[in-house]
Amino acid sequence: MPGAWLILPTYNEAVNVEPFVRAVLPELAEAAPEHRLLIVDDNSPDGTGRIADSLAKELEAVEVLHRAQKAGLGVAYLAGFRRALEGGADLILEMDSDFSHSPSDVPRLIRAAEQSDLVLGSRYVPGGGVTDWGLLRRALSRGGSLYARLVLRVHVYDLTGGFKCFRREVLEALDLDSIHAEGYGFQIELTYRALRAGFRVEEIPIVFRERQAGLSKMTARIALEAVWKVPALRLRRGV
Repeated sequence: MPGAWLILPTYNEAVNVEPFVRAVLPELAEAAPEHRLLIVDDNSPDGTGRIADSLAKELEAVEVLHRAQKAGLGVAYLAGFRRALEGGADLILEMDSDFSHSPSDVPRLIRAAEQSDLVLGSRYVPGGGVTDWGLLRRALSRGGSLYARLVLRVHVYDLTGGFKCFRREVLEALDLDSIHAEGYGFQIELTYRALRAGFRVEEIPIVFRERQAGLSKMTARIALEAVWKVPALRLRRGV
């Protein structure tokens, strides 16, 4: 199994980062004997970075990338992707560090990457789902994915999800320097660019759970960005 790097962007996740790392690392090791877990912390004022450094001292597979300030989820992921590619990663995974994505699903994504270029943990294919959400949030999430799917004319059901496994060839082909979106828009753009580049994209079912501790970083601005970002992607030449 090729080397796999898991990228965990953090901002004020002091309550989650240690239990999550300890839960996900054995799952990553099971699926990829050669592995690395990269925490990308945006100078969290709650001490997340210090906890991450302590984990890196204790656990050989853990590395920390400190950034000077909070610059957004997309920028943090791009920094992590570049570090993983420089480090020789064959597979690069992204997921939330608050247990919204189950650590036990990591091996399934990695195994699926043996046949696909980009694997999406999908809430909206048979077997997938969401727990702990009210009707309004469910409707907004499903509606956002459906909107993006129809406008972009792609056969992907969960375009806004953030649990993914890329083969390195995908990220090398995507011109990371030209990606500026955040949140939902960032996730949509990555998958759309991969499809347009001819890569095989596969969705496997996951169950998404609402975070149990800490505060969500999603804002109305980030959500609204996806509304205009989707048609812009459709119209932009060369994407």
